[in-house]
Amino acid sequence: MGIAARELSLYVIRPTLLYLGQNNPDAEALLLGVAASQSNLGAALHNRRGHGLYCIRELRHCALWDHYLAHNPELASLVRGLASQHAFLGNPHLELTVNLRYATAIAWLLIEEQETIIPHANDLPGMARLWRQVFEPQGRLRDFTAAWRSCITPLSLAA
Repeated sequence: MGIAARELSLYVIRPTLLYLGQNNPDAEALLLGVAASQSNLGAALHNRRGHGLYCIRELRHCALWDHYLAHNPELASLVRGLASQHAFLGNPHLELTVNLRYATAIAWLLIEEQETIIPHANDLPGMARLWRQVFEPQGRLRDFTAAWRSCITPLSLAA
């Protein structure tokens, strides 16, 4: 069983986006959908596909730091501020699994790095296409929409 969608959005995704200067409900919905499709909202935080809620691969994590954040020191400092002081130095990829806000920031920056338009929160096919582009190039759009419907829709109706 993963994290409840409403709580993940309210206590992790939204505050992290705000911390990064993004007040964007569409980005919030997209990240929630990515977490649902990648890890069933945290039911599986580490597998062969990657680390944490968003199943981010180590090579992608390193590439983001080396090729994107290295060119934006202020943003890099903000993101580094989310990481554990000592643990990050010993095993930065572990932060993707144990630190939800850090993982969310990295997931968002992988999206932002693409310089693409974020689909509206009610555009499920659009979010699925962006998920596939950024996180799962071999993924099927129906997997994203199925994860959304099973993890997010029932919980949002109850709230």
